Amino acid sequence: MSTLQEIKSYTPPVLHTGKDWYIDFYAFCPATGRMKRKKIKLNHIDSITARRKYAKEFMNRIAEKLSTGWNPWIEAESSSAYILFAEVLDRYRTYIAKMLHDGRYRPETLKSYTSYLRNMELFNKEKKVPITYIYQFDKDFCVQLLDEVYISRDNTAYTRDNYLGFLKSFSTFCLNHNYLTKNPTEGISTIGRRGKKKIRCVIEPEKLKRISLYLHEHQPHMLLASYILYYCFIRPAEMVRLRLENVNLKKQTLFVQDSISKNRKDGTITLPAKVIRLMLDLGIFDYPADYYLFSDGMKPGQVARSEKIFRDYWKNHVRKDLKLPPKYKFYSLKDTGITNMLRHYDVLSVRDQARHSSILMTDIYTPHDIQKANDLIKNYEGGF
Repeated sequence: MSTLQEIKSYTPPVLHTGKDWYIDFYAFCPATGRMKRKKIKLNHIDSITARRKYAKEFMNRIAEKLSTGWNPWIEAESSSAYILFAEVLDRYRTYIAKMLHDGRYRPETLKSYTSYLRNMELFNKEKKVPITYIYQFDKDFCVQLLDEVYISRDNTAYTRDNYLGFLKSFSTFCLNHNYLTKNPTEGISTIGRRGKKKIRCVIEPEKLKRISLYLHEHQPHMLLASYILYYCFIRPAEMVRLRLENVNLKKQTLFVQDSISKNRKDGTITLPAKVIRLMLDLGIFDYPADYYLFSDGMKPGQVARSEKIFRDYWKNHVRKDLKLPPKYKFYSLKDTGITNMLRHYDVLSVRDQARHSSILMTDIYTPHDIQKANDLIKNYEGGF
């Protein structure tokens, strides 16, 4: 018998009359692993008629609760475990919205988690026996949901692992708020990311020139965004949260504070003269210092925009008008920029510019045609 079936095991409530009036029923007790009797005395109600009426209504309520998964022994051990599953989902929605407001989550994280949450609700509603209380959110439920995503819906392993990441986050939330005493995702591993190589798409020099000329003519502010992605390796989600005050013309740097950085660390990036010249040509510094670098129309402004403005323009204009294949995404400019910079500068300089945590991460981008033997080691003998 599975854990869920055991917890749902019970007998219907029965009324006993005589010297002592009481209602009793049996329900599975997780602590003992056996069925345990629950007894509710009724002698405190003086009138026999009132006693029968109360007993009938009480037994109907108990029977309904038992049928939906309620367990008196779970409730006795932890009142939080008896909270409705739907109520906890609503509280989690409030929590992730607050995380976005405080800058702890990025907009795309909120969007993804909200989608996963909605799909989890639909999955539960379609189950033959939907879970009702939060204590029923267990490992079996998580595994079934992941199998639904990966096998039944024929999604990729990457998508399945993203759902697992969401389930881990939700489980941690439940643990921190005492809704659960055990992590349901413990022991569930990812299947798609182990040994997964970074998929990159490098844009050829001729196509880069075409893109540059097109943007210079049609949308120079998008050209600036492309420059920052290509030369400074700043992610689109970080880019839309940059303000003009992050730019230091004298030092020729761009500061990315931890509150907007993906890795939650401060970073100072060198601004190539080419990028600064374009900023000056566009009159970027004519705007107040607290303005976002990219707002309405990709110009500086007071309103923060989603990085979707870059992806949409790239897809609907750049790629469409220049007839570029779908593999060339806006983010491909970052991969191309790192790869091309490695042809001219040492890996440490590129690592710092890209804000990589290690040289190994930067080395992923090293083109095969420039990988060569170290001249200092070629004739090394070492005295052995």
